[in-house]
Amino acid sequence: MVFTAAPVAGERNWAIRVPASSANIGPGFDVLGLALSRHLTLNVNLTPSSAEESQVLLSYDGEGANEAPLDPYKNLITRVALYVLLSHHLTFPAAIVKVDIKNQVPFGRGLGSSASAVVAGVLLGDALGDLKLSQERVKDYALMVERHPDNVTAALVGGFTGSFLRTLDASELAPSSIPLAEVLPAYPANAGPPVPGQEEPPQPPVCVGRHVRYGFSKDIGVVVVVPKFEVETAKARGALPNTYPRADVVFNLQRLAVLTASLSQSPLDANVIWEAMRDRVHQPQREGLIPGLSKILNHMTPATHPGLLGICLSGAGPTILALVSNEKGADSNSDTILTDDSEITLGESTTSGGATPQMTRIGEAIKALWKEEGINVEWLALTVDDEGATLKES
Repeated sequence: MVFTAAPVAGERNWAIRVPASSANIGPGFDVLGLALSRHLTLNVNLTPSSAEESQVLLSYDGEGANEAPLDPYKNLITRVALYVLLSHHLTFPAAIVKVDIKNQVPFGRGLGSSASAVVAGVLLGDALGDLKLSQERVKDYALMVERHPDNVTAALVGGFTGSFLRTLDASELAPSSIPLAEVLPAYPANAGPPVPGQEEPPQPPVCVGRHVRYGFSKDIGVVVVVPKFEVETAKARGALPNTYPRADVVFNLQRLAVLTASLSQSPLDANVIWEAMRDRVHQPQREGLIPGLSKILNHMTPATHPGLLGICLSGAGPTILALVSNEKGADSNSDTILTDDSEITLGESTTSGGATPQMTRIGEAIKALWKEEGINVEWLALTVDDEGATLKES
């Protein structure tokens, strides 16, 4: 297969912005996702050049800056962009492409860093190839790389989502290989541009995943507590059994049905939401990987911590996500307490109004419980990102 350079029609600039995401919300293992106000941002400049002078130049600032490769054939974002281009018979354009990456989403903490990078990569490929992909096709490409629809969907469409991978029929599985599964495997040291005769990766089937967006009350604040250690997704998956007792499956299904409705109701019922966020499918099995998890999940309740609605692992962990009621009457003091910036080192704070008193108390309470385990953490007061991923040309 011979690939041609993506078309270039003069200098162009794009801004790509993708939110972080929390998945497995309560009983919603591999189903529920929540887009959060931490972002991966790409500022892209394309300047036409000769084929000989063309190159993709990456700069990187923020979370993962010391880990993310700057080689465009090894960096996850640009590798995904190249995959999208190659599936359309294209390669990187004959241009100087500068991609300035700013990342607020920490790696390996259960906040959807790989989903953010993959969605950003698909949007970058869409921009460079002038492909004009629909949101649904962007999701298809992302799900061919990152096989976790809960994170991918929330990062792409924003808000509070439920999703699943569609069962593909035989004709849709006809291509000899799925191009990329889970997270892209590591490229060899000599990875580089496509070579003559290289096989073109197949385009993904249409509608690989399905999703819905649920309502989510504007009176709910989100506190994420991020410990300073990572849990590998593969290790977290390995802690799960192959089969479950029927009672545990029913337990989760019952709570899932109630939770998706209760988070949009007014007034918010803290007792219902707290119980509906209980889980038997993945959190108990991962307690051995995350010190103090059982204590945090089982001993913090609306009765002990006024304003608390529910608490759970974010993704596979180790980050804890707490939902907090900011309704009037949820706390005796309605004044706003600004979040102490010294607590927030994961990029700039994205909460313009700071944390409410109950959010502050709950964040500090979780921090104190982890301190008893000898674990240092940072907590963030966030909001739900309703916009999702954006690609804008300037």
